[in-house]
Amino acid sequence: MSIAIELPGLSETQRQIVELAREFARTKIEPFAAEWDRRAHFDREVIDELGRLGFLGMCAPEEFDGMGLDTVTYLLALEEIAAADASVAVSLSIHNAIPTTMLTRHGSDAQKKRWLKAMARGELLAGFALSEPEAGSDAAALCTRAVRDGDAWVLSGAKAWATNGGTADLMMVMARSEHGICAFIVPTDAPGYRPGTPEDKMGLRASNTVALALEDVRLPADHLLGEEGEGFGYAMEGLDAGRLGIAVQAVGIARRALEHSVAYCAERRQFGRPLREFQAVQFKLADMATRVEAARALAHVVATRRDRGEDTSMPASMAKLFASEAAMWVTTQAVQLFGGYGYMRDFPVEKLFRDAKVTEIYEGTSEIQRIIVARGLYPRG
Repeated sequence: MSIAIELPGLSETQRQIVELAREFARTKIEPFAAEWDRRAHFDREVIDELGRLGFLGMCAPEEFDGMGLDTVTYLLALEEIAAADASVAVSLSIHNAIPTTMLTRHGSDAQKKRWLKAMARGELLAGFALSEPEAGSDAAALCTRAVRDGDAWVLSGAKAWATNGGTADLMMVMARSEHGICAFIVPTDAPGYRPGTPEDKMGLRASNTVALALEDVRLPADHLLGEEGEGFGYAMEGLDAGRLGIAVQAVGIARRALEHSVAYCAERRQFGRPLREFQAVQFKLADMATRVEAARALAHVVATRRDRGEDTSMPASMAKLFASEAAMWVTTQAVQLFGGYGYMRDFPVEKLFRDAKVTEIYEGTSEIQRIIVARGLYPRG
């Protein structure tokens, strides 16, 4: 059963993009998601095919071979992928939101022509490496070093929890020089770039997450993005976009849990009648549906503000916070509605429950989002 998204005012182009994403998710992702979860891996061909359809260039400008989508359309397409499998969605979201945003806003013309075009065409998959073993929520405490050596930079250090770190073609890596935190474009075939064994995660198991060792990675000077010492600001801009992606990833997870629950409660009978006829079940389903709709609406409002050029740091944190906690709540209720079956791997809500949890953690924990929102209530003046 599918609870379709019907939003008035979408253009024909927008509807076509959403329908294309929905069809791809229905036929090429969802039938295989449980198996990918069991073996903790999905084939790169899935990402390559999404790239050929343009979905790796959703946030890239048309002049650099991207789709140049407005943010709402991007979020609608990403939700369709997330409802089918959040592991694929996060690889897509990281690529589109963070390195794409950073290159678009701060890359030189030469960097955009060399890397952004190939990323938008789906020829290169990109990732992002900010966190470190001792620098998670306190990302500004990162210790990876960048040392200038003539006409080159040499990077050394360790990164943690890098999405796409073992499968990407290039990574946007944050490192500290003598002038501050910098952003570097690092091809993953560079000598000294060493991804670790994929992490054995609770959820999003098919998404590639690794620790990275950077062992004297030597890069030409033109692999520095923007200005030396300005990288942390670039990363925070990328994370504003990334948090909207995680918000709709959470919406997709919650929506699918709701869809499964609605179908199950219509079919499952207890005490001589379907579960859907019990008021306690009806109320639970109503609350689940309301939270899904509210989370989506908040993300789309923030997306609209972003497209108008407004500062969305605080609202993006609100959207990510609300949607991730909604997803965790909705999937918990779904497991409860399924009863004993909900606890079994053979039923889909168990996976959705596991996938939902990390949305409260990565790209800024719920606690960090609350700090950002609270600070926004007292602007400096």
